Amino acid sequence: MPTDPRQRRAARHAQPAADTAAPAPRKQPITVERITDAAMQVVATEGYDALTIRRVAAVLGTGPSSLYAHIVNKDDIDDLLMGRLYAEVVLPEPDPAVWREQLLGVYIQIRDLYLQYPGISRAALAMVSTNLETLRVGEGILSILLAGGIDPKTAGWARDALSLYVSAYALEQSLVSQRRRSQDQEWVLSHDELLDRFTALPADKFPQTKRHAAQLISGTGPDRFEFALGLLMSNLSSASS
Repeated sequence: MPTDPRQRRAARHAQPAADTAAPAPRKQPITVERITDAAMQVVATEGYDALTIRRVAAVLGTGPSSLYAHIVNKDDIDDLLMGRLYAEVVLPEPDPAVWREQLLGVYIQIRDLYLQYPGISRAALAMVSTNLETLRVGEGILSILLAGGIDPKTAGWARDALSLYVSAYALEQSLVSQRRRSQDQEWVLSHDELLDRFTALPADKFPQTKRHAAQLISGTGPDRFEFALGLLMSNLSSASS
């Protein structure tokens, strides 16, 4: 290397620009938001069954140990997922005149959000979420029930029952869709195939099923969803009545 500063500068200037190493791009830091984004991506593209800490880490281009600086375990990711979904739920101002309609509207929103992410409603089962967005929606549902004159204990139990049904409904829909995509699940029948099976049953053993086959399998999924919630809500009576 030249000892004269001018010669050293000239030598630097003489090097081709292509030889100058570009600075390595800075990696984005791991955050709770990015972990949640990655988890939502996994569920949306691969289904809830594929969701593991290792899979989320792979989406983020890091190792599982990097995630443990921000989350406790897989259950913690479930809590984050529910919070992300429930942040999209719009709550009405409770109105005693239309509280049942309002309640149905909130649960339809939750159902539709669940169905966007196959199997994600499993994250809501057997877990009491303390995420603030989840609590916000729970508070809104409770407020609607109380505005309808339902006593607090009944309102709390009804909220649990309604929420459980919505989670189970969405999970069943996801499982049916998954099985229909699998070639070895031929026992998942279409509406017409099921009708043919029921009407072909021996009348001496299955008289009611055979006679009322069309009624038994009638209605769409959303029709049956609203029927079930309506059935539950119709049994709720005002504390003053």
